[in-house]
Amino acid sequence: MLRLAAVTVFAFTALAAVAAHGEVFQHESLRVSVNASIAPRALPRQRPAPVTVQLGGKISTADGTRPPALQELSIEMNRAGLLSSRGLSVCSAPKLQQTTTTAALAACREALVGHGSFGASVDFPGAPAIPAEGKVLVFNARVDGRPGMLLHLYGSRPVRAAFVLPFAISHRSRGRFGSVLSARIPNLASGLGYITRLQIQIGRRYSYRGGRRSFLSASCAAPAGFTGGPFELAKMTFSFDDGRQVVAPLERNCRVR
Repeated sequence: MLRLAAVTVFAFTALAAVAAHGEVFQHESLRVSVNASIAPRALPRQRPAPVTVQLGGKISTADGTRPPALQELSIEMNRAGLLSSRGLSVCSAPKLQQTTTTAALAACREALVGHGSFGASVDFPGAPAIPAEGKVLVFNARVDGRPGMLLHLYGSRPVRAAFVLPFAISHRSRGRFGSVLSARIPNLASGLGYITRLQIQIGRRYSYRGGRRSFLSASCAAPAGFTGGPFELAKMTFSFDDGRQVVAPLERNCRVR
């Protein structure tokens, strides 16, 4: 069982029937729009309950120029939450390399824990940028021998392309943020491509040894006498290939049920 995030009130992203939150963070002309939410928002005070979370980011510039390529993404999360993959199948990167979305599902369906979409642009010399988009699948995995996730990205426009993005999970013994998810972004289209948008939804309920389990769970640990409140959910750091960084602290709230 892996302690993952939340906050003293784990709230991670607004999804489906829950209204999404969104903030814009800017460094010089570089802009990153971030949204995060959790469903349901009403949670028990003491014991963790199953949740589904959604997380997204969009990269652009204020002056309309090409944004730098995203090189690394780090998500630090509050230590009040749980991620448990006990009894859940594990997928490996070789099974997903150069596969379509359909083929990736066929290879690792039992390890599926989420899905989403992505957007990118490809700048060919002397031609306008060509937008690209595709689907994302999220699989339970081991990364460098530790618990992690694999994001399988596949797009068919303007050309067919697939790549696998490993998210490693590490832990800190002190501080507000107990878990860190980090990934390095590979070069796209030999350096001509860059990610402009990423949206993922994570959550999975499954059975193990006759019991029901949840990949993600959380509680709303509001102080006694309060029915909810704000908290610092997470901090996201976007690192780009030109040396710039955009840091996005995310505050949310939850309700005690």
